[in-house]
Amino acid sequence: MPLTMFDTALFSACYLTGRQRWLEQLTKLSDPVQYLPYPCAGYGPDHEVLITDTAWIGAEDASNVLVIISGTHGIEGFAGNAVELDWLRLLADGTVIIPDDTALLMIHALTPWGYAWQRRCDADGVDLNRNIVDFSKALPNNSGYEQLRSALFIFDAQQRQAAFTEFEQQHGRDAFERAISAGQYTDPSGPFYGGRAPAHGRRVTEELIQRYALASRDLAVIDVHTGLGSYGYGEIICDHEPDSPATAMAKSWYGDSVMLPLLGTSTSVPKTGLLDFAWHSIMNQRSCYITLEFGTYATHELFEVLLQDHLLWSKKTDGVNEEAKREHRKLMRHHFCPDDKAWQEMVLFRARQVIRQALHGVSS
Repeated sequence: MPLTMFDTALFSACYLTGRQRWLEQLTKLSDPVQYLPYPCAGYGPDHEVLITDTAWIGAEDASNVLVIISGTHGIEGFAGNAVELDWLRLLADGTVIIPDDTALLMIHALTPWGYAWQRRCDADGVDLNRNIVDFSKALPNNSGYEQLRSALFIFDAQQRQAAFTEFEQQHGRDAFERAISAGQYTDPSGPFYGGRAPAHGRRVTEELIQRYALASRDLAVIDVHTGLGSYGYGEIICDHEPDSPATAMAKSWYGDSVMLPLLGTSTSVPKTGLLDFAWHSIMNQRSCYITLEFGTYATHELFEVLLQDHLLWSKKTDGVNEEAKREHRKLMRHHFCPDDKAWQEMVLFRARQVIRQALHGVSS
C-alpha cells in the first residue's frame, strides 16, 4: 500500500477545524447516518462552542456495533480526529464496506474542552479516564500520590526529579508510576484527578449506551489515545480481567499484540476509574474494549510536560501566565501529536489495521 494513501493533512491544526472537517465528512457517506451532538459547558480559546459529536452509521437494528472513540483525553483528540477522518473517507469512497447486521458508532471529542485548550483534562481538571467510579461510595485512595503531592508542585524541575528519584529508589518504578498516574480523587489541581461527580464524557457515554441499547448488542470498542509507549506504535491495551471472556475475545480478534496491564505486559500500569469500566459493565461475552495507545516520547517526559501544564493552570491567571499557557500548549501538542509525517503515517496505518481487525471480529 503506497505511503501516499496515508494523508497526513488529516491532522488538523485545532479542535474547531477538526470538528468542521469531521462534520463535513459525514455528509459524504452513502450509509444511513444518525447524528447526535452533545454540547459541553464552556468555550474554547477562540470562544468556539464545545461539542461532543456522535454518529451512528449503518442499520439502526444491527446486532453488531464497532465503536470508535476519540478525545477521551482532550488533546489526544488531534490523533483521534485524524483516525476517524481517515476511516470516514474509506467508508465514503467504498474502500471499506460495513458488513450486514453491523453498524459503526463514532464518538468524536469526548472531552472537547481539553481538546480545544490542548489539555488532557476538562475545565474542572477532571481526567475522564479516571472518572468511572461509584461516587456514592468511598473513593479509591492513592497513598503514593499523597506522598508525592508536595514534590509534584516543586517548580524547579531538577529538585522535582530528585524527589521522584528518591521515591522510586525506595518504592520501585511501578509504584512510582502508579502514584502519579493510577488516579487520585483528592486534588483537583493535580494530574490524573478523577473528580467528585460524573464528567461530561461519562454522561455522554452512559446516554449513548442507553439510547442505542448497546448492552443487547455485540460490541468492539476502540478508544484512541496517544503519549505512552514506543514512538509511533499503536499498542493494544486490554484492561479486562486476564481470564475473562472479553480478553479471550480480544486475543482472538487482535492476536498476540494484546497487552494487559494486570499481567504487567503493557506499557500502562493498572489504573482506577477507566472509561473502559463503563463499557465492561454492559458487555456480553462476545464483546471487548481496547485502548489503542500510540506512543510518542518517554514516560518521564510525559510526566514532566503534564506536571508543567498543571503548574501553569494552578496559578492565578494574569497576562504573563496566559502567554506561558499559550507556549506550553505547543509543548503539549508536540508530546501528544508530534508534527512528524512519519509518526502520523504510522498512526494512520496502525489504526486502519486494528479497526479492520475489530470490524471483522465483531461481524463474524
